[in-house]
Amino acid sequence: MRRRQADPASPAAGSPEQWDPTFAEHSYGFRPGRSAHQAVAQAQCYIAEGYSYVVDLDLERFFDRVNHDRLMARVAARVADKCVLKLIRAFLNAGVMEDGLVRPVDEGTPQGGPLSPLLSNLVLDDLDKELARRGHRFCRYADDCNIYVRSRRAGERVMASVSRFLTQKLRLKVNGAKSAVARPEERKFLGFSIANDGSERRIAPKALAKFKALIRDMTRRTRGISLPQMVKELKPYLIGWRGYFGFCQTPRVLTNCGSVDPPKITYVSLAAMAERAQPLQGAAPSWRAKAPAAVAAGSPTGFWRMSGHPAVQQALRNQHFESLGLPRLYVSVEA
Repeated sequence: MRRRQADPASPAAGSPEQWDPTFAEHSYGFRPGRSAHQAVAQAQCYIAEGYSYVVDLDLERFFDRVNHDRLMARVAARVADKCVLKLIRAFLNAGVMEDGLVRPVDEGTPQGGPLSPLLSNLVLDDLDKELARRGHRFCRYADDCNIYVRSRRAGERVMASVSRFLTQKLRLKVNGAKSAVARPEERKFLGFSIANDGSERRIAPKALAKFKALIRDMTRRTRGISLPQMVKELKPYLIGWRGYFGFCQTPRVLTNCGSVDPPKITYVSLAAMAERAQPLQGAAPSWRAKAPAAVAAGSPTGFWRMSGHPAVQQALRNQHFESLGLPRLYVSVEA
């Protein structure tokens, strides 16, 4: 009898491609065709439906605490190939490097490792199934899990029972200091906060603060790099940030964030002009004639205050920085 050859385009039995359809509907992390934006949008739908309290669960050092034996038991239930199981066990036991030395580990999955996202979904699939069995409205992205309920009292009951399940069944620890039952506006989920009535999703305050702090650090004049180099480093970060947080429904915030960059870049531009003692190409004629000498002579107000001067703002418009490659964070439909 002629042996039938396997189709190389089809997933092998027990392969990760076959695992994905078995995962829960509201698990969004590290899965094909799913994203953090979908998780946030689903959370917003729950809130708009009247589930206006969130049980925000934070798993303490999740990737460091996964029990290897329990994890391998879950993998073995789906994979029969002993060579693959041996390889995954070796991956888990590889250890971590600290101060140039490799330290062995008996629990946890390496953060940033290629298998860790898949293995984390495998471990937390038990949590997803339990939440679905109880009829809860929830969204999970990796170890970020939010459950939505109608009242604070219901949320406190859910927090207590789910924490027990995680501790007793999955041997995971809930971080009590970072977990809470609260109104959606008071918490953040994947960098966003959502209005208590579900009408609007916003960039979480902590995410905004982190963005501004990083921009300030990247645009420090004391870094000793040229303006083109600074723009080159800023560009991919701003494009990525805009691509993710542009999902918010508060364009005014993006406009305000965009105003964080030009003054600081203008400040660096003024300093660069002073060092070169030459006019800025594209500036107004009167400014080209006067600004370099004034800057080089040293204004008593300093470069930073000068960057907000109307004459400077008139000369160094957004179009100039865009010509250098600096992207805008928000572009209106009219623009």
